[in-house]
Amino acid sequence: MGLSDRSNLLFSNLDLRASLDARRQAIDSEVRALDPNRLLNTSPDDLARFFVEKYHMEPPALYRDQWSVESKEETETREDYGHRFTATVRRLYVHIPFVGDRDLFMSRASTFTMSPPRGVVGAQTLTLAFTPGQQGGPEAVRALIDREIDEVERHLAWIRNDLEAYNGSLGAIADQAIRRRREQVLHQQGLVAGLGIPLRERASAPETYVVPAVRRKALPTLPAASTAPFKPEPVLAMEHYDHILDVIQNMTTVMERSPATFAWMDEESLRDHYLVQLNGHYQGTATGETFNNLGKTDILIREQDRNIFIAECKFWKGAKGYAATIDQLLGYSAWRDTKTAIVVFNRNRDTTKVLEEVKKTTEAHANYKRTLAWTHESGYRFVMHHPADSNRELTMTVLVFDIPAPAPRGAGTPAPATRA
Repeated sequence: MGLSDRSNLLFSNLDLRASLDARRQAIDSEVRALDPNRLLNTSPDDLARFFVEKYHMEPPALYRDQWSVESKEETETREDYGHRFTATVRRLYVHIPFVGDRDLFMSRASTFTMSPPRGVVGAQTLTLAFTPGQQGGPEAVRALIDREIDEVERHLAWIRNDLEAYNGSLGAIADQAIRRRREQVLHQQGLVAGLGIPLRERASAPETYVVPAVRRKALPTLPAASTAPFKPEPVLAMEHYDHILDVIQNMTTVMERSPATFAWMDEESLRDHYLVQLNGHYQGTATGETFNNLGKTDILIREQDRNIFIAECKFWKGAKGYAATIDQLLGYSAWRDTKTAIVVFNRNRDTTKVLEEVKKTTEAHANYKRTLAWTHESGYRFVMHHPADSNRELTMTVLVFDIPAPAPRGAGTPAPATRA
């Protein structure tokens, strides 16, 4: 009798400390990106309260008194001394509702065990699977279930301890970032005023600034329809597209500053850290999870049955591998004017040469249309067309980031423990 091996490991995939560091740094980046007039015309206290509410993380809490159990007979393939056979087993699925940030079930706290519990995390339900076996009576099965839930609660307590310090620091971080930026803007305006020349103001500059809703929403908008027969299609606003890329850039900066944490991660693990940060900025209208993954290395936003944003995360393995990534990106079912990105992880290679190869390979691709003016030291922005329709264009931004490489074995840095 035991926990079903079909369940997934909890509290192990993501480094909570790295995720929290990225969110702290995102506050400063967002404050610095504010329009100066908006910053100065907004109450510092109101603005700080907005950032505290936006970046606050709610630890999951289980509603243990609202649980339910489901019993199923299932078949599985077993092996006995080289002989494979099919057996029928009875499995119990215990469903426990919860509130809080679901991504934290996949996060490893500063205190952890090498044998975390297993489970499947839904939108608002945690499911644990058990195989009682032939000799498991009701009392023994109930004791096993209680022990496993207690283990989940123990890990959640460690998560809460880390979040208590993090959430408690947000007010001071926001206050400091706002005060520093306000002083910088006021100093700059003082220098301009001291010239004795009237200050030219932008006609579009707002007189006041209303603090936005706590969570930004990546809602698609329909483009204006022309007089010609045309069916409007969903499109991701350019401001959201650029902000998504900024979040990816900020997360990469954290990786560069914490090489020991990220050096051993594969493409899928690095992608998962981007997903957590992006879902912390944007909220879907139905499931609460805007950004999803279909394969091991992609990040998607879907509207109806097609994608309005697609990103691929790949290690640089030469021009041929990069061209295959472009083909993969173009193979998705997408709307007109889909926004896309390729995040290239570069380990201990000549970044300048990689950027040159990216530009050369993209402009030689059969689906290339044009290169857009986009000033960025780590990438390019192109317009591509879909393989079956040259009029169906998509915007493709390519970002090349230097990612720490694992230290050589024997150099004092042990390889990370692998999952059982």
